[in-house]
Amino acid sequence: MSAIYENLRQLITVVDELRDVGLQHYISLPRIAAIGTQSSGKSSLIESIVGLDFLPRGGGVVTRRPLELRLVHLNTQEYAENEAWAVFDKVGDKKFTNFNDVRDEIERQTDQVAGSNKGIVNDPIILTIYATGAPDLTLIDLPGITRVPVKGSDQKDDVEKVTRDMTLHYINDPRTIVLAVLPANQDMSVSDSLQLARQVDPQGLRSIGVITKIDIMDQGTDAASMLRGDEVPLRLGYVGVKMRSQQDIVNKKPVKDSLKDEKAWFENHRVYNKLPPGLVGTPVLIDKLTQILFKHIRRFLPEIKKEINEKRRSVQDRLDELGEGVPVDTAERVQVMWTLVTDYCDMFKNTIRASAEKQCNTMSLSH
Repeated sequence: MSAIYENLRQLITVVDELRDVGLQHYISLPRIAAIGTQSSGKSSLIESIVGLDFLPRGGGVVTRRPLELRLVHLNTQEYAENEAWAVFDKVGDKKFTNFNDVRDEIERQTDQVAGSNKGIVNDPIILTIYATGAPDLTLIDLPGITRVPVKGSDQKDDVEKVTRDMTLHYINDPRTIVLAVLPANQDMSVSDSLQLARQVDPQGLRSIGVITKIDIMDQGTDAASMLRGDEVPLRLGYVGVKMRSQQDIVNKKPVKDSLKDEKAWFENHRVYNKLPPGLVGTPVLIDKLTQILFKHIRRFLPEIKKEINEKRRSVQDRLDELGEGVPVDTAERVQVMWTLVTDYCDMFKNTIRASAEKQCNTMSLSH
């Protein structure tokens, strides 16, 4: 498994570097997109995956710009146990070691582009987190699908269409893995995230279901059939997770402690402790995402390389058509100017000569 993680880091680094030079505007690159309705537990899930508390909280729509999250695992043999820092692409090389400051910076960058009045804009914030507790992954947290605009906000009446279209913009790409987040206390047949996932991935080949809020289902009910995929099958399956409650968040309970609680809760549950392995727990989900992303990138890299080469050839052909560019050296630029002036003078003289000859010919014909 360690060899997979090592190779995955190299593959993700290659893809992230391609993304940094803007290649994603021309060629689609592998990634994971987290989708779900507003208040489905998407942000809490991402914090559980990262192992840190850093995302904005509040009422209404909190994620108002896509957040492209690049996670880099730090080796505990080289770094202190809980070492972690964050870097934003728009803030230079500044390292954020206080994750409350990271939350404030996400809010600042959101307000800067989407306004401070709950507006939603498809312009990603790019955040890289280096941490000993984080896995090697790249994922995008998308604004939750919202049905009703917040009163007095900049959101328009078609906010549901806006958030759905934004989600589809990302997950329509066949190289994107869909992380469909749905609460356990909602009927799967009406789940927006599953509906959208099935729309773009009818066979469920690149969709993973994550069932949240599994601990607040009605008494006497459980999510075992959901986890087994009895109701809505997905080829990559489902994983159930138990995250921090609202009270835990208010009390600033560390994510690391909540992961220990989650493990104990599933182990002691009368139904979930009898399920086959690989269906519950955040560590299970992280391993699953890691292996799927590794296979996904490895599968598509030859195609990406081929597309890059084709794009380079077409650009080079176009450059050859345009000819050589304007020289940079002063002496060469002067030489180009003299050549242009000389060519213009020759053209001008030829035009006058041709005009004079034409006039002479006309006069001789008239005589």
